[in-house]
Amino acid sequence: MTPLPHFTALGAGPTILMLHGIGGGHLAFAPQVETFATQGYRAVSWDMPGYGHSAPIEPYTFKGLAQSCIALIEALLDKGTAPAGPAPHSLTLLGHSMGGMVAQEVVARRPDLVNRLILCGTSPAFGKPDGDWQREFVSQRTAPLDAGKTMAELAEIMVPQMVGPGGLPEGVRLATHCMASVHAATYRKALEALVTFDRKAHLAHIHVPTLLVAGEHDRNATPAVMKKMAEHIADCRYVELPGVGHLQNLEAPDEFDAAVLDFMATRRQLH
Repeated sequence: MTPLPHFTALGAGPTILMLHGIGGGHLAFAPQVETFATQGYRAVSWDMPGYGHSAPIEPYTFKGLAQSCIALIEALLDKGTAPAGPAPHSLTLLGHSMGGMVAQEVVARRPDLVNRLILCGTSPAFGKPDGDWQREFVSQRTAPLDAGKTMAELAEIMVPQMVGPGGLPEGVRLATHCMASVHAATYRKALEALVTFDRKAHLAHIHVPTLLVAGEHDRNATPAVMKKMAEHIADCRYVELPGVGHLQNLEAPDEFDAAVLDFMATRRQLH
């Protein structure tokens, strides 16, 4: 039996499971874990397979990542481990960047396990693997490693390019720490998987309340891309955070948390 991915959990109540991006880890949601737990939720943040303390998977594909996430969700929702109170399937899935793609894959495969979806700084497809922008995206991120630099050195190059002018310095430092901690081999495999992602056709089949969060200065998942994405999801709310880039939850944690909690509170009243 494949071991469950590593995760951290804090608080009790309806579960919010947070999935980090390609340069992250469970610590990438440290501010949210604390805030959401104090607001009556069980806040869970995983290490994606191959990240942190989670065993790698082979092959490294979105199907495999989704299966790993589904196994974790099933374990979290098991009546023997879930705290008393919330319905057994009371789970919100929150994914950032590549984690948002994993979240879309999970909802496509097991819609019964998720009753709210939050997608941040992500897109429904990476585009053509051999497209100019896509090739440049991958080569820009692997070139420093090919030149012999470490992940810590790569992080010092990449993170400043991802944030907006209003990014919180402490959040940017945490993002740099997270990326520096990623295994180089996993990072390469994740990049190879990234270029295969395409769930555009499934957007119309997302039937749970959904929140999309964009950063004004995000060049990876631009507000224009996320607005267009929102148009294809039936029950969708779109929020754009000013002054920040791709790492919204770390660049503007207070504003990000407020947007998520407002969405969650509204949905608690309606459902």
